[in-house]
Amino acid sequence: MQVTETLNEGLKRAYTMILTAQELDDKVTAKLKEAQPEIEMKGFRKGKVPLPLLKKQFGQRVLGEAMQEAVDGAMAQHFEDKGERPAAEPAVKMVNEDWKEGDDVEVEMSYEALPEIPEVDLSTIKVERLVAKADDEAVDEALANLAESAQDFKDRKKGTKSKDGDQVVIDFVGKVDGEAFEGGSAEDYPLVLGSNSFIPGFEDQLVGVKAGEEKDVTVTFPEEYQAEHLAGKEAVFECKIKEVKEPVATEVNDELAQKYGAESLDDLKGQIKERLEAEYAGAARAVLKRKLLDEMDKLVSFDLPPSMVEAEAKQIAHQLWHEENPDVQGHDHPEVEPTEEHNTLAERRVRLGLLLAELGQKAEVEVSDAEMTQAVMEQARQYPGQERQFFEFVQNNPQMRQQLRAPIFEEKVIDHVIGLAEVSDKDVSKADLEKAVEALDEE
Repeated sequence: MQVTETLNEGLKRAYTMILTAQELDDKVTAKLKEAQPEIEMKGFRKGKVPLPLLKKQFGQRVLGEAMQEAVDGAMAQHFEDKGERPAAEPAVKMVNEDWKEGDDVEVEMSYEALPEIPEVDLSTIKVERLVAKADDEAVDEALANLAESAQDFKDRKKGTKSKDGDQVVIDFVGKVDGEAFEGGSAEDYPLVLGSNSFIPGFEDQLVGVKAGEEKDVTVTFPEEYQAEHLAGKEAVFECKIKEVKEPVATEVNDELAQKYGAESLDDLKGQIKERLEAEYAGAARAVLKRKLLDEMDKLVSFDLPPSMVEAEAKQIAHQLWHEENPDVQGHDHPEVEPTEEHNTLAERRVRLGLLLAELGQKAEVEVSDAEMTQAVMEQARQYPGQERQFFEFVQNNPQMRQQLRAPIFEEKVIDHVIGLAEVSDKDVSKADLEKAVEALDEE
């Protein structure tokens, strides 16, 4: 196939490829010869059908396949000869749209090439890694939070009215237009007033009730309520107040520890300390990663594929717009145009993404099957009851697999960079670490 370069500007490339009618005919003939031994036709033994007859019978069917294989083969050979990699799937179109059998096939291919990434001496990078330890105050604060979440309740004095924060044990029947509806009834239900676990307005109306009372609670279901047949409708809940209980502080002792699966209070404290320090280490890694990327960004400069920068800038602008407009859930909104700031950030992300990919390839960084399985399992937990369907979806969706693989690959490359850079540890307080993390969002 004849290949002629028509554009070579920066990273933009374009070529015209001509597949002659004779080359195409030869490919069709070759494919028919390959299939000939297995073909049966009336009047001929298996494998003995003459080639001209096969061409007349099946030539048109094989033609498109032969043409596609010729173009794909020419493209693969082109990239191998040039030593280039396209930034995205090349755009390929047939030039002579009025093509008929017997004509040459003229195809135009265009793409943006990935740039050559310069060598980087990672040993010249010097960064600090923040190290925070969980002190007794932090452990005690976490213990207090656990005790609060394990809150107990005791009966209030008979005749005492309920207060916000109390627990009321109730039987209730919900009715819309006088008819009880499915899922709107319960017995001996323990409801903490102020927990906002029921429809807005429900709990407020039970403040001030006594044990033994009956009270009708009237509420209106939200317009966006999950059960469509109840959305926006007024409902009356007939409630019987069986008990009114006040919250009591849970003692921080071995009994509390055992509620959380620890053998003793000291054992629970040890577990909390480990968990807190794991959280601190995760935060410190995020800070270290940003510092590493900042230093790496200073070390490299190369041309970037315009389409990659444009796509990244649009994604950044779109994401930030939704963060500023949290009430808009869908994408039915005016197109968001990237700003100069978005473009600058996009250039940094694309540049560092290409650099990390190059470093990972050279270091032969691999994402194992076990790591991918773990990532899929973690994602599947977000879809309780549908884990199997999610696994099948990922298995049949290469783009989804790449989305799951990319962050694992990136973190492993960052580990590789950390191993080569000069990293010194710096002891800091929890407050200092929190300030460093907050600063990440401000940059």
